[in-house]
Amino acid sequence: MSTTVEIRGLRKTYSGTTVVDIPDLKVEAGEFVCLLGPSGCGKTTTLKMIAGLVNPDSGDILFSGESIIDTPPEKRNVGMVFQNYLLFPHMDVFSNIAFGLRMANVPRTQIKTRVENVVQLVKLEGLESRFPHELSGGQQQRVAIARAVVMEPRLLLMDEPLANLDAKLRLEMRSFILELQRSLAITTIFVTHDQSEAITLSDRIAVMFGGVISQYDGPRSVFEMPATRDVADFIGAENIFRITGADGAGRTSRVRCSLGEVAISASRMPDGEGVSYVVCRPEYVCLLDGPSAGDCNCFEGTVTEAIYQGQSMHYVVTVNGQPIRILSAQETPRKSGTKVWVQFPADHIWVVPGR
Repeated sequence: MSTTVEIRGLRKTYSGTTVVDIPDLKVEAGEFVCLLGPSGCGKTTTLKMIAGLVNPDSGDILFSGESIIDTPPEKRNVGMVFQNYLLFPHMDVFSNIAFGLRMANVPRTQIKTRVENVVQLVKLEGLESRFPHELSGGQQQRVAIARAVVMEPRLLLMDEPLANLDAKLRLEMRSFILELQRSLAITTIFVTHDQSEAITLSDRIAVMFGGVISQYDGPRSVFEMPATRDVADFIGAENIFRITGADGAGRTSRVRCSLGEVAISASRMPDGEGVSYVVCRPEYVCLLDGPSAGDCNCFEGTVTEAIYQGQSMHYVVTVNGQPIRILSAQETPRKSGTKVWVQFPADHIWVVPGR
């Protein structure tokens, strides 16, 4: 049975430095949540505290409403999958998967049935007698996942499990993990620094910096409506310009930044005072041959970089001394030095607070 996970006032400090400070976080039963952030942001420490491998300095962790903060790791019924597969090299696939069941003194007949079922589930049929060194990276990762799943955990924790795989295999394993998680309906918390992994896999994403969660939201909201400048930058918004002034005008505001004046919906302006930034993802910036009547947020510039990326072109267009990054699927590439116009569509501009 899946479980809810609640974090309340969780805090961890090493040598005077706070590495995790999470006032509140809830993962619903059967939900797939990613902890996303750069190295050292506290996401793995958070995962280990949930698993019971690291003791917090303060706070509480609840599984389905019950505190497990004093429950030892082996009693939490949590499956853990690490970045390094940690398979036993002297054991074949069957024995690796069965190891936890044997340690739990599960009867031999039940072990055989459960291992056979999970081998089929993770699509390792016919490989039961192979040793880890005889398997591909993807197969080894499936063994590691099978070893966790065979224990029938109430919660599955995964710490950057795809980091050691090549690009093609990572894509295949993403689909596999998502399909497996959906079929088991098991609550899953997945740590990654790869924003594309988080967006592909998650029901919700917790973006972390310096041990603090800056945004906890669905993938689309994090991708298109980042809550802060740090989130926007990490998630790949790239076009970020500091606002130097703003004038309200009904439903539309005009903000001044290094590009010039930009019109934006008043609903996308943050409340309160402080430093704010205009944000627009490169795939939403339009590349035009010239302005058309009535167009707003259009700026003239010069192509300074044009890089072919297969299905798209990556451009850097300099506007008023500022580089604008654009991903365009247009068939006719523009050469470096070409005069162009760029437009920021009003429905894809966001204003965020920041430092």
